[in-house]
Amino acid sequence: MSFLKSMKNRYTTKKYDKTNKIENGIIQELKEILQLSPSSINSQPWKFTFVSDNDTKQRLSKVSWLNTNKVLDSDTVVVFSRIDNIELFEKQIETELPEGAVNYYKEFIKPQTDEQIKSWFDRQVYLALGVFLSACAEMGIDATPMEGIEPKNYDKILNQTDYSTLMAVAIGYRDLEDFNHPSKKPKSRRDINKVIEKI
Repeated sequence: MSFLKSMKNRYTTKKYDKTNKIENGIIQELKEILQLSPSSINSQPWKFTFVSDNDTKQRLSKVSWLNTNKVLDSDTVVVFSRIDNIELFEKQIETELPEGAVNYYKEFIKPQTDEQIKSWFDRQVYLALGVFLSACAEMGIDATPMEGIEPKNYDKILNQTDYSTLMAVAIGYRDLEDFNHPSKKPKSRRDINKVIEKI
């Protein structure tokens, strides 16, 4: 299957078959794909938490607004977090990145406000989200990106102090009766000529 066909087939899953589990080998591949995600200056200001424990999913479901059933019925919930401790991040890049990358950070990012720096972190995490959703599409894994959650409560449940939850993605396999499946609710996108420009 071509990647284009994979993208045409993917959709935001609304109802999961909780009896259909993802193989451990596929979960491991998804972890490695996230580890390989690109980020500006290879900064990697993130953490990805794979939650398959039923008790933890039950607790997360209660702070997931309209996404309760997706959290409960999916195989795994992947929580995307950005580093929240700027001092810790700076120590990380000093020991892990080449001098040129560190100097870029010091010259262009560090002079900004804490809020702006964390916004820059956020954008790197969203790059990883795009990679992850694309990988799921290519591998035939159904996925639901969820910003409709309570990030601070996710942090409490996951015992996060130096990181902050941005969003989560439920993954698994669709229920055949899912009302959002393209066969029941065709995909809707703006006309290609309205979003693509050639110069």
